[in-house]
Amino acid sequence: MSGNHHDRHHHGHDHDHLHPYDPEHHHPHRPDQDDTMTYYRLMEEAVRELMIEKGLVTPDDIRAEVEAMDARVPANGAKVVARAWTDPDFKKRLIETPKEAIAEAGHDIGPMKLVVLENTPEVHNVVVCTLCSCYPRWILGIPPDWYKSRSYRSRVVREPRAVLKEFGTEIAGDREVRVHDSTADMRYFVLPMRPAGTDGMSEEDLAALVHRDAMIGVTEVSGAR
Repeated sequence: MSGNHHDRHHHGHDHDHLHPYDPEHHHPHRPDQDDTMTYYRLMEEAVRELMIEKGLVTPDDIRAEVEAMDARVPANGAKVVARAWTDPDFKKRLIETPKEAIAEAGHDIGPMKLVVLENTPEVHNVVVCTLCSCYPRWILGIPPDWYKSRSYRSRVVREPRAVLKEFGTEIAGDREVRVHDSTADMRYFVLPMRPAGTDGMSEEDLAALVHRDAMIGVTEVSGAR
């Protein structure tokens, strides 16, 4: 029998368990998860601690805000889209007064102006931020890495059909493609077209069809996932 302790205990499983003490039992070392302390992280810590010290905010306030940010995910936007597909009055409000309509769905989009762009058989909308990564985070959460890339930001305004094709989205030649450039105080949200063959589906089932990229406009929604 081998004296190698790895022969006595296999480590191809999670170590969220307890076992009797065994001096020959060794768990593999895991790399540290600490990130490098950058200038901006150091600045954030300094400002946060100063605000707490002065009584402007509490640790609970900060924790609640972080949890609220973490709760912002594309599924929230998908529910808004599904409701617009099934409720014509809500869709009208969503386009005319998006802030108020989205508040009805339980989401506060803050002071920024939001424009809802409805895709139609005649027009396909796609969103970019050529300057940086402006994005409707209040409803979709963190933007994908490709949205922030220089390649996407520079190319989608020059050759949108070619970029969309790389996402697997082919827009018919007689359908207009409109590219909308976000700004520091203006965000865009694409309301995709409801796919054919989804009559009778529940709002919940429809929401499951809607994915993040369709609400940016680089893809469309298909009837089956």
